[in-house]
Formats: sequence, C-alpha cells, structure tokens
Amino acid sequence: MNDVRSRYRALIGHRLFWPAAVLVLMLAANTIYRPGFLAIEVKDGHLYGTPIDILRLSAPLILVALGMTLVISTGGIDLSVGSLCAISGAVACVYISGQSDQNSLVTVLTALALALGVALALGAWNGVLVAVIGIQPIIATLILMVAGRGLAQLITEGQIVTVNSGPYRAIGLGHLLTLPLAIFIALAAALLVAVFTRRTALGMIIESVGGNAEASRLAGIRSGRVIFLVYVISAGCAAVAGFMMTANVSSADGNAAGLWVELDAILAVVIGGTSLAGGRFFLSGTILGALIIQTLTTSVYAMNISPQTALLFKAVVVIAVCLVQAPAFRAKFSRRRNTTPPRPTAPKRQKEQVPA
Repeated sequence: MNDVRSRYRALIGHRLFWPAAVLVLMLAANTIYRPGFLAIEVKDGHLYGTPIDILRLSAPLILVALGMTLVISTGGIDLSVGSLCAISGAVACVYISGQSDQNSLVTVLTALALALGVALALGAWNGVLVAVIGIQPIIATLILMVAGRGLAQLITEGQIVTVNSGPYRAIGLGHLLTLPLAIFIALAAALLVAVFTRRTALGMIIESVGGNAEASRLAGIRSGRVIFLVYVISAGCAAVAGFMMTANVSSADGNAAGLWVELDAILAVVIGGTSLAGGRFFLSGTILGALIIQTLTTSVYAMNISPQTALLFKAVVVIAVCLVQAPAFRAKFSRRRNTTPPRPTAPKRQKEQVPA
C-alpha cells in the first residue's frame, strides 16, 4: 500500500504530469463538444484533421518558446521575438517579391539567408545591450520590440507584401512523409537545441549563469558570452518562426506578423516548468506548454467563443494551469484540506441527579 502511495505521489509530483493532464482534459472536452475533433483523414497522401492542424500551427510557437527558454534560464527575458518574426518575414517576402522567378529555389534560399542574417544581427544587438552594456533584459528587448515593428513597416513600406512562391509556401504549408513540413522543422530545431544543451556542457553552463551569475564568473565561466549567445539563438528561432507565419498566408504584414507571440512563448515556458527567476530549464515542458497554448486557441475557435471574451477565457485557463502545477499551491491546498478541524458536536447533557 505504501509503495502504491509513493508511486502515486511521484507521478503527480512529476513536472510534466499536470501540463499533460491539462492537455488531455482539453482534448477530451473538445471531443465531447465536437465528436469529430480528433478525427484524422488522408487526402492526396497527406494527413488532415484538427490534431494535425494543432501540431502545424504550434510549430512557430514551439520555435519561439525554445529560444525563450534559453533566455529565461539565464535570468533574462526577450520581448522582441514577435518583432523579429515580423522583420524576418518582411525581409524574405520583400526580396522574393522583387525577383522575376519567385519559384526559384536559389531565390528562396537567398531570401531566407538574408532574413536570418538580419535577425541574428538584431539578436546580437540585444545580447550587447544586456551582456556588455548591462541594461536590464526587459528594457533592452522592449526597445527592439517597439522599434522592430517600425522597422518591419519600413521594410514593407506599410503594405502587405504578397508572394507567389511554391518553395517558400512549403515552409508553412508543405508536407513531408504525409505530415506538414513545419512539424519536422520544429522537431529538428528542438532536437538540435536538446543535443547542444543536454549532450554538451552548454546546458549546464546556461543553468549555472541563470542560477548565480556571479558565482559562475568566479568559477571561470564567462557569463557575458553565454548571455550574448542565448539572445542570438532566440533571434534565430524567431526568424524561422517568422518564415512559417508568413509562408502560411503567402504574405508579410509588418504590423500583424508575430503579434503577441512573445507572451504566448513566455506562458509556454512557464507552463513547462521553467522558472522566470532563471536556473534549470525543461525543453520538453516548453514543447508541451506550446501545445497547450495552441490547443487552447483552437478550442476557443471550435467552441465559437466570441472574440470579446476569447482572451479572457484564455487567461483564466492559463492561470488555472499555472496554479494546478505550482508545487507551493498544491502543498498549501493539501495542507488546508488535511488540517480542516472536525465539526463540533453538541455535548451530551448529563442527567440531573435528584437528591434522595
């Protein structure tokens, strides 16, 4: 009996249990509301269905959240990822639209390389502001968050730039082995980050810098270089996510592309179990958190919730998820339940003794 209880406590105490339970509950609720929610069918050799759409649409968020995880694990924050998505998509689409042969693979690869280079340069700018100059991360990235939108508008000249490029469209809507190509891109990025952070010393160094930057410096770790690196990686992830976002609609809108994705990425990281204070990070939890956010967004549309209350509904669900998985909240709730005083009972009345 004790062995069963210990296994049960270990299960519910696992950092991925509650996010996974919430995701399963959300899928079950959608299935009850719409029985065909989990249906998958094959058309023209490709898989289609709501679960496939959730995976495809969550791919950009997974990419942004992966970079955000590394930044947050160093004790920082990157509010500029949404603007970086808009900038990278704008640069790529503007370059492709100006070419005579938009379907040329060389044209698309050149556009991607140019846009990625711009994004990495802007990520390096964030890294310099934080690691070299010493500006607080929230302020340093807020500068690019605001200015980046203006830069994206300048690149597109305030217009929605449309492209008619099959290879570029394939980034967001293409298929590989019956599944959307975007899923494989996000999976490849996750595996690449996992290899470099879990199979090398890089992950331990990042966690060390986030846990105590001064102690890491005294131990010989050049924390400034590590912080600079994570902002560059975050910008690269945001750039690829920007390619997906613009490829989905075959156009670049400097004002709307990647709008508020930084908030969803932060929520995905927190839901995945990574502390905003820095230190240890969990890539698998971040991916699960991104799937929860996208499933929630899909549920809002599937349940025909009005746009006026959609954001409020989303906020309530996210708060509930964060509270459920918070160990302190669960411990306090459990302690309060176990220490509930018993209901008082009325004292028994003693019979009056009649004197003889």
